[in-house]
Amino acid sequence: MDESKLKNIFAIGEIVAVEFKRCGNGIESDTYETVCSFLNRYGGDIYLGVEDNGEVRGIPKEAANGMIKNFISMISNPDILFPTVYLTPQLLQYEGKTIIHIQVLPGSEVHSYKKTIYDRNNDSDVKVTSTSQIAALYIRKQRIFTEKKVYPYIKDEHLRMDMLPRIRQMAVNKNLDHPWRNMTDAELLQSAGLIGEDAETGKRGYNLAAVTLLGQDEAIRSVCPAYRTDALLRKVNLDRYDDRLIVRTNLIDSYYLLLRFAEKHLLDKFHLEGDINVSLRSIISREMLVNTLIHREFTSPYYAKFVIEKERMYTENANRAMDGQSIKPDNYQPNSKNPSVADFFRNIGLADELGSGVRRLHYYVPRYSGKEPELLDGDVFRIIVPLDDGYSYDAGTASKQFVDNLKGNGCTINCTNDCTIIEQEILKHLVNNPKATQTQIASNIGKSLRTIKTSMALLKSKGIIRREGTNKNGMWIVV
Repeated sequence: MDESKLKNIFAIGEIVAVEFKRCGNGIESDTYETVCSFLNRYGGDIYLGVEDNGEVRGIPKEAANGMIKNFISMISNPDILFPTVYLTPQLLQYEGKTIIHIQVLPGSEVHSYKKTIYDRNNDSDVKVTSTSQIAALYIRKQRIFTEKKVYPYIKDEHLRMDMLPRIRQMAVNKNLDHPWRNMTDAELLQSAGLIGEDAETGKRGYNLAAVTLLGQDEAIRSVCPAYRTDALLRKVNLDRYDDRLIVRTNLIDSYYLLLRFAEKHLLDKFHLEGDINVSLRSIISREMLVNTLIHREFTSPYYAKFVIEKERMYTENANRAMDGQSIKPDNYQPNSKNPSVADFFRNIGLADELGSGVRRLHYYVPRYSGKEPELLDGDVFRIIVPLDDGYSYDAGTASKQFVDNLKGNGCTINCTNDCTIIEQEILKHLVNNPKATQTQIASNIGKSLRTIKTSMALLKSKGIIRREGTNKNGMWIVV
């Protein structure tokens, strides 16, 4: 955000979606009251280091990072803010002064701060105490966010509770101090906003977000009969397909299945950022797939699609359109269709802050194909990425750079560009840790044990690695 935009914001002053906090002695409790009220109303922007009249005082630069860390810790504590949320404060400079900007998107749950519910009224945070007001909040949320629809007859046995240890580990791999680390399964599900109450019937139970994230396949089909993602390859047989994958399982496993389909059929072009080789294929596929999985309208009969053609690939999913415009980084207003699902993906490291995907696609797609992507906001949301197998952003860069990056202990690795980003990470780990177990590798690079076993089996079949010795005392050889 440039200084001219900030100047206008500070000149207009506090409104229903903008709040200033001086924070002279650190972040005070009224900041968290505003977070709560923004979550319960339309969302908004909080600026720390600014007086109520818009005068910018700033905060001590040396204290800023500590304030951000403390803020994140507070909003991640279910005893403070419930349900917890994922927010990413940003440091900004304005006329030589440091301020903190916190963007709060509207929540899909009714949130409380220290067991008190707050709502936004003009530029004030108001306590909500009457039963009728609280009921109105719940009804408003359930009408806006279909992910919050409660299904009282969905029980633990209808969910993949066996996934929770893996999910907890993914969250800890992203953040060692993640509050889910020491929560029970029930506390984790409650904290993630996957258990709710129907304001009209008073019945409590798992909601649609819980079913799509953790449901058994049969439970998902019973709640969302049209829930599925079709992945198609159409390069030769344009009337039908060359390869097809129909995915009907939970959102987390769906992500990995679809990513594997993309890695199977897309070129992994060589690209350097500094002296580090990055996988453009994985970055672009990840952003497209995460968007179509977590921002779709689950109640729509429209099947989501991921299609790879000769000159383009695209995703389509049912959508609640905002304005029907073509989305660009300079006109994009983040609007989460399923906040609880999106928060869950961010907590386990499968997604980043809302809006970052648009910026990433517009940055990396031209480096992959030489052309700009298209993001079309309509009743069907589309992301279209041009493809050009002959284009190389890094033409002339030594193709052996990845090999050089993997040198260690006197070994030279000869790996082809067929390696996926996960396989590359495994190879990097094995070079310096040939006696590592698959469990240790999974923990080190933050992937599931099943993913590591599958990837290493593929590396063995390609002849890139082999095992010498016994399972207990042997070692991995990178050929």
